[in-house]
Amino acid sequence: MTFSAVQSEIRPVQWNGHACVLIDQTVLPGIYRTIEIRTSDQMATAIRTMIVRGAPAIGVAAAFGMVLGWQEAPQGDPITHLERVAATLRATRPTAVNLFWAIDRMLTVARRDPSFARLEREATAILEGDIATCRAIGEHGLLALPATPERLRLLTHCNAGALATAGYGTALGVVRSAHREGRLERVYADETRPRLQGARLTAWELVHERIPVTVLADTMAAHVIGRGLVDAVVVGADRIAANGDTANKIGTCGVAIIAKHYGVPFFVAAPWSTVDCNLPSGDQIPIEQRDSEEMRTIEGVALCPQDVEFYNPAFDVTPAPLITGIIVESGVYAPGELAAAGQAQLGR
Repeated sequence: MTFSAVQSEIRPVQWNGHACVLIDQTVLPGIYRTIEIRTSDQMATAIRTMIVRGAPAIGVAAAFGMVLGWQEAPQGDPITHLERVAATLRATRPTAVNLFWAIDRMLTVARRDPSFARLEREATAILEGDIATCRAIGEHGLLALPATPERLRLLTHCNAGALATAGYGTALGVVRSAHREGRLERVYADETRPRLQGARLTAWELVHERIPVTVLADTMAAHVIGRGLVDAVVVGADRIAANGDTANKIGTCGVAIIAKHYGVPFFVAAPWSTVDCNLPSGDQIPIEQRDSEEMRTIEGVALCPQDVEFYNPAFDVTPAPLITGIIVESGVYAPGELAAAGQAQLGR
């Protein structure tokens, strides 16, 4: 991996013709740097350590990881090597279904048309397609937001913005579209313990674009929503089951329960590639367990006694009845409508 200086726009995954360039999200907001990924093993490490994160961005990064794997393949049997690379990449983050979707798509192309140029084109198409998808999600989400006499106040959890996608964002795509149309007053961003993606990444993106943002400790959401300061909640997703149950960053389910109690609409914004119609419900979604050090320390400073035990699931599952609507690139669906629409859309 090699490091380089600041770029002018938020594009967390880029391809320069021979290597993949990632924004290092582990050092934001204090440091902005990019890392040049030159091997498939480096890409697996970048995904596992959350240098690149967010389900759509992980999918795009994995696609270019497959391109890098093709470059490494010995002559005579590239497909066998690529299948090994695919297995390594699949093992990095078990919850984000976009990872598996992108890898399977790249393998299908490689078996049908085994050439570097074809794989490079496919990965580029996945990247460009994700940006277009996020913009469409933003437009549909804008239409789904409640009509209010005043500008909207939205709350989000974790980071589902440009940094979590190829650009523009899913939940923050809706935010960006509302801001562009003059309908947005403010975003409330939950800090999102333990890795603080809301405080570090969502806030950084919004400040970068001069969108008004207020960071909340996760424990403040009930107070803020209960006082009538939030018109709608919009979050992203890492996997959505056929019945609409949605896995997103840990703490999302709690926000959904609060929103339901106070009658505030709760939207999930994600591409169709995040919908897993093979899983009937959220009970089957694998939940990644992460290292206890993420909870015990912040920036190396210990918060708890050394010998205490931790439970650190990266995601929770929000049951479909708590979700007002699921915003995808083709429209907005009630959770109960998702399976039929998804099978038609994805040919499953």
